[in-house]
Amino acid sequence: MAGFKVCVVGGAGGIGQPLSMLMAMDPNVAELCVYDLTIAMIPADGVAADLSHLNKAAKVKAYAFDKDARAADVAGECLTGCDLVLVPAGVPRKPGQDRAALLDINAGIAKNIVEACAKFCPEAVIALIVNPVNSVVPAMCELWKKAGHDPCKIVGVTTLDCVRAEKFVHEITGAPVGDISIPVIGGHAGTTILPLFSQDKAASTIPAADVPELDKKVQNAGTVVVAAKAGKGSATLSMGFAGARLGSAVLAGLAGTPTTECAYVASNVTELPYFASKVTFGEKGVETVHPLGDLSPHEQGRLEALTPVLKEEIDAGIEYASRNQFCASAAAAPYPVCG
Repeated sequence: MAGFKVCVVGGAGGIGQPLSMLMAMDPNVAELCVYDLTIAMIPADGVAADLSHLNKAAKVKAYAFDKDARAADVAGECLTGCDLVLVPAGVPRKPGQDRAALLDINAGIAKNIVEACAKFCPEAVIALIVNPVNSVVPAMCELWKKAGHDPCKIVGVTTLDCVRAEKFVHEITGAPVGDISIPVIGGHAGTTILPLFSQDKAASTIPAADVPELDKKVQNAGTVVVAAKAGKGSATLSMGFAGARLGSAVLAGLAGTPTTECAYVASNVTELPYFASKVTFGEKGVETVHPLGDLSPHEQGRLEALTPVLKEEIDAGIEYASRNQFCASAAAAPYPVCG
């Protein structure tokens, strides 16, 4: 197996811990860095010590930094040489909070990390699990491009939508869950989530009249988890599982076995500049962004309806990038110093 260096930023958090565990179990991982803040409830050192007892080959190290520290100044040892950086970070949306305010906060958190990756590991694949994904990924890609780097290195993790769709189809049809593969296209929030049930053998047997309700079940699955946790948490375990599925696909591709998963990436398969669809990962990261294929009438109608919604969220991310920039040391070519 290949030996890759992987970092989980926010590795001591609710998503980060199961994600770190699953990545430590991946045979393609030689070194796992658990990166978090010194104020984290669970110290990164403790998570790394715990994971270091797994009888797996990966060497596990912890890195903890002050919340006010700039990652580009302090995270050199952690990030240098990384092949994959998974970022389950950011704060959850508070009741009544404006989405623009949440974007500014979480894009700032993502920018701190992505800027450091541009400086220390610009060839790494950076997989973002930072809400709102529909806006944060375009924001980081546009900043990455401004700094002279390849925007195809940045992907939004939408695999959880596929995981949920596949499980729900298994429960309805009884087909082996391992044989079910549901592409989920569009974005990663509400109505922008579009499962293509027509493109899976088992799912295509579900009566057309039942598909809209199943479609909404996938869209609203995160809300169900929040309600079941009585507002004390969100989808952390399933998101960790889904993030690891995407991470393992990236590493398999880097190791020479092209592997396809859905992800939210810079795209030209629709009129939108960013879009979730099937992506094949290869030795340099994103290798192919696949066209959507044939859609059912329901799916075509949903695509037309979600497009303006997703466009507005993409535009918010691009606008964020227009008024921000990386520091000079994070750029691939001469670039103005941060103001």
